[in-house]
Amino acid sequence: MQTRRKNNIVKPNPKYNLSARLSDVPLEPRTVNQALKDKRWRGALSTEIDAFARNHTFDLVPRPLNHNVVGCKWIFTNKFFATGVFNRCKARLVAKGFNQQQGRDYTETFSPVIKATTIRIILDIAVSMSWPIQQLDVNNAFLQGTLEEEVYMEQPPGFVDKDHPSYVCKLNKAVYGLKQAPRAWYLELKAFLLSLGFKNSLADTSLFTLQVGKDFIYLLVYVDDILITGSTKAGIQRILNLLAERFSVKDPEDLNYFLGLEAHRTDEGLHLSQRKYIVDLLHKYNMVNAKPIGAPMASSPKLTLHSGVPLSDPLEYRKLVGSLQYLAFTRLDISYAVNRLSQFMHKPTQDHWQAAKRILRYLAGTPTHGIFFSAKNELKLHAFSDSDWGGDSEATDVFINGFGTLCPLF
Repeated sequence: MQTRRKNNIVKPNPKYNLSARLSDVPLEPRTVNQALKDKRWRGALSTEIDAFARNHTFDLVPRPLNHNVVGCKWIFTNKFFATGVFNRCKARLVAKGFNQQQGRDYTETFSPVIKATTIRIILDIAVSMSWPIQQLDVNNAFLQGTLEEEVYMEQPPGFVDKDHPSYVCKLNKAVYGLKQAPRAWYLELKAFLLSLGFKNSLADTSLFTLQVGKDFIYLLVYVDDILITGSTKAGIQRILNLLAERFSVKDPEDLNYFLGLEAHRTDEGLHLSQRKYIVDLLHKYNMVNAKPIGAPMASSPKLTLHSGVPLSDPLEYRKLVGSLQYLAFTRLDISYAVNRLSQFMHKPTQDHWQAAKRILRYLAGTPTHGIFFSAKNELKLHAFSDSDWGGDSEATDVFINGFGTLCPLF
């Protein structure tokens, strides 16, 4: 009798892959009262409140009668290094921005998010030219953005003033959760960088460039994470020192872990991957022990808008495809499959869901794959477009951009 064991076909037992919670990783509290009972979470709360005081974020005032007052809550998160080792407890006070009223306590909104294409191009230039690449994080970035509107917020839970319990916080600086907070921080940073001689890119508003003679410096902004590279170490260090004088920033370090991207640089070049992101995604959808597959998408049958039974709740499908879209930052091999699945976001079916899980199976066998920037690469632009205007028979039902596969520019 031929068994799977005799044919060397082994399916891992899931119970042996369950990792026990480490004793030094505290549970994330659900309420501020739970957090106050733990020394480590109390320290995290105190750090956040101290940052509010240091930046003069708000003033306690009597509750206004004719103004909207937004609530606030604490967000508790355990922070880990890229290796999965526990780092620290982090507590963040977040305003309930969904209670804001447009035209009353906010007008314009904007989020400084650097484009993935821009990051890839700048990294390719830096690696090809053997430039140093530094990363830094701004502490409580939004608290350093000045508000233009009159905004009131409830006092932080657990830190209500005993002498004035009915008072509210009149915000002077932006707070995480406010609709205009990212824009306020961006304008603050932009004004400072322009005063140093930087120019704001017209193609990507989160890219700033500085040219002094024959030297160049590029600065990329993703909310409160900054990437900086340039032709001279002295020029980069000068900008880093000026940033540290103006804002509260963490010590800069060589690029290693940025926006969930794991960077490994050698003399041969730079390798970017999202291994930890992939592992976390597989855990989330219980696909860690899934049987790996060799391709992210089946060549047939072709997915259509009406293939399969519609999902009763499309939310989970949309979350998964959204996560895969961010993963396509370094996994260009799944770009076409993810782009195809994105065309069914408005009406996904069981067939679309199975196709999305197939991508997870493919990732389960290739978690360390990524994109490589060679140090010997020539700075020449190469582009390829496979246009397929007539290949989608449902072009009248769903919006398509006219492109099938778009290959990387380098």
